[in-house]
Amino acid sequence: MRHLQAARGTALSGSGRRLQALALGIGLAGIALDQGTKALALAHLDPAQPVPLLGGLLTLQLIRNPGAAFSMGENLTVVITGIAIAALVAVLGWLLPRLRHAGWAVAAGLLLAGIVGNLLDRLFREPGPFRGHVIDFLQLPYFAIFNVADICITAAAVLVVWLTVISKVSLDGTSLKETPAS
Repeated sequence: MRHLQAARGTALSGSGRRLQALALGIGLAGIALDQGTKALALAHLDPAQPVPLLGGLLTLQLIRNPGAAFSMGENLTVVITGIAIAALVAVLGWLLPRLRHAGWAVAAGLLLAGIVGNLLDRLFREPGPFRGHVIDFLQLPYFAIFNVADICITAAAVLVVWLTVISKVSLDGTSLKETPAS
């Protein structure tokens, strides 16, 4: 069996491998859900005819977004794609090897799902590689139109804040809580 190395050259424990597998599993499930819902939106929604649901709380409104969140950076699609690729490399090469806490593994998996879900659109959708438009179709009142990948990124951000500020647990699973001086 191959000997795996984690951050700073320490051997990767079975627990570390399980957490990486958890993160990758959540990431793959999120990517599948994102791409599946985008395929359904493209097949069944007309951009000119939004579909209100739940008394207007949620509207299915198909758009093709060349920019980032809130359609910012519409002329920077290639740059946004490059940033997404760098973020993916950072998550896979830096974050995953350091996972030692289940909450952080869930956050990493959600982040992977969000990054890859929108990156696939930018790489493979019209108008072409590195310039592809992201498929967005979920809209709340007075808010941007978004997709499942965006939900995953937002959930990852909320979880990271929860883990660091509320739970006070570091990426390696150690407590960030101050211990009283004796």
